[in-house]
Amino acid sequence: MSDITAKSSLTGHSGWVNSVTYSSDGATLASGSDDQTIKLWNSATQSERTTLKGHGGSVYQVAFSSDGKRLASASDDHTVKLWDTQLQQIEATLEGHAGQVYCVAFSPDAKTVASGGHDRVVHLWDAVTGSIKTTLKGHTNFVYSLAFSPDGQTLATTSLDRTIKLWDLSSAEVATTLEGHGSFAWSVAFSPDGQSLAAGTDTVEMWDLGPPSMAKLKGHEDWVRAVAFSPDGKTLASGSYDKTAKLWDVSRGTAIATFRGHKSKMQWTGILSVAYSPDGETLATASSDNTIGLWKVPAVPQE
Repeated sequence: MSDITAKSSLTGHSGWVNSVTYSSDGATLASGSDDQTIKLWNSATQSERTTLKGHGGSVYQVAFSSDGKRLASASDDHTVKLWDTQLQQIEATLEGHAGQVYCVAFSPDAKTVASGGHDRVVHLWDAVTGSIKTTLKGHTNFVYSLAFSPDGQTLATTSLDRTIKLWDLSSAEVATTLEGHGSFAWSVAFSPDGQSLAAGTDTVEMWDLGPPSMAKLKGHEDWVRAVAFSPDGKTLASGSYDKTAKLWDVSRGTAIATFRGHKSKMQWTGILSVAYSPDGETLATASSDNTIGLWKVPAVPQE
C-alpha cells in the first residue's frame, strides 16, 4: 500500500468544508461549508468560479443534478435550496423540515430531490414544483446520509439509530433494514451496478445486497466519515476523522493507497467528504481544515 502526500489544495472557505461533489461532465466541483456558502470551482484551472450565498447556516451537503445544471444544498437553516448553476442563483427554497437538514441528493432522472435531517424523516420533493411528494418515516433518530440506487428505484438512508434502511420508492416502504454496525453510519454509497452498498461507520462496511451480508474493511484509526465508489466501481474511497483518505480495491477488500496531508488540531475533525471526478483520475477531499484536497488516483494493482 502506498502513502500519497502530494496534492493540490483549493482554499477560500473560512469554515469547515463539509461536502464536495463533481458535475457529471467533470468541469465543475461544488463545495459546501460551515461559512454558509457554496463555492463552484473550475476543475481544469483549479480556480474559484463563484460563491453562492443565501443559506443562513452551515451547508452540510451539496449535490448536482445528472445534467449538472442544478445544484441542491442542505443546511443548518432547516432548508434545502435548489440553485441554477448557469445563472448562479437560487431557483427555489424547499421548506418542510423541522430542524437541520444534513443530507440531500437528486434522483438519477433529476425529477426528485431527497433530503433528511434532525427531524428523523426523509422528504421526497418534486424537483420541478418544489412540493413534497412523499415523506418517509421509520428512523428513530436523526437521518444523516442518503443515496439513490443507480436505477432510482431504491433510496438508502442512514441514521443515528444505527440502522441503514433501503426504501422501495415505488411503495415508499422499507424493503430492508441493515443492522449490526459498530456505530451509526455517517455516510452511504451505492456501487455503480447497484449490487453493493458501502457505509462509513467505526470502519468501512461493504454490503452485498443480495441477500445482505457485510464485510468490514479495516485500516482507519478513527470513525469513517465519508465513502464514494469510483465511476467504474473497482475502487472505493473513504475519508476519516483520522485525517486520511484511503483507496480500497473492491474485489480484494484491501487498501491500496492512503492520502495524507490534511491538518486539523481539533478532536472529531478530519476528512468530511470524498468525491471522484467522473473520469476516475482525481479524488477530491473536503476537510475541517477549511480546504479541499485534489489527489491523483493511482491505478489498481493487477494480479
